[in-house]
Amino acid sequence: MENKEFAKALEKRTRKFAVSIIGLSTNLPNTTEARVIRNQLTKAGSSIGANYREANRSRSKPDFRSKIRICESEASKHNTG
Repeated sequence: MENKEFAKALEKRTRKFAVSIIGLSTNLPNTTEARVIRNQLTKAGSSIGANYREANRSRSKPDFRSKIRICESEASKHNTG
């Protein structure tokens, strides 16, 4: 798989993941605690794909590397809780 094909496939996977997370969050009960969880879950589940798509639209290789580092950092934060 070439880099562009990989990038497109990963964008598609992260978008599908975000949509799944949003679907999951809508099934949470309507309590104060669940609203907090829903908000955090939705932000975490959608931010990684958004950051990755932004990196793919960077203007230069250094800009891409910088944005990918941000994406990795954000993914790491969300992964460790």
